[in-house]
Amino acid sequence: MNNLSPKVQNQLGMLQQIQQQLQTILSQKAQYEMAVREAKRAQEEISDAAEDSVMFMSVGTVMMQKKKEVVNTKLTEKVETLELRIRSLEKQEKMMQGKFEQLQAQIKAAIEGKGAPAAT
Repeated sequence: MNNLSPKVQNQLGMLQQIQQQLQTILSQKAQYEMAVREAKRAQEEISDAAEDSVMFMSVGTVMMQKKKEVVNTKLTEKVETLELRIRSLEKQEKMMQGKFEQLQAQIKAAIEGKGAPAAT
């Protein structure tokens, strides 16, 4: 790596940063997708319950009794919010992937250009 120009070394550092950011985005996206699946599963479970069934909902560190309608509404809102966050992360992922590929191509061109003999 010592034989690379400072510009290419800087680009490699930026490439690593972009790769780390992509990993973070993908990790967050996976967490949100899992939360969506859990909320939808909960909605499926309560859809079979009678309207007057006793239901509890976690509010912070407290479990509170709520009507089925309220629980279902809260789950729907949660799914919508999470899906919005997922779409936002997907846009970020696409943008970062584009930057990654562009920078990768620049580095490759710089390295290949340096390795080629100069025209005389």
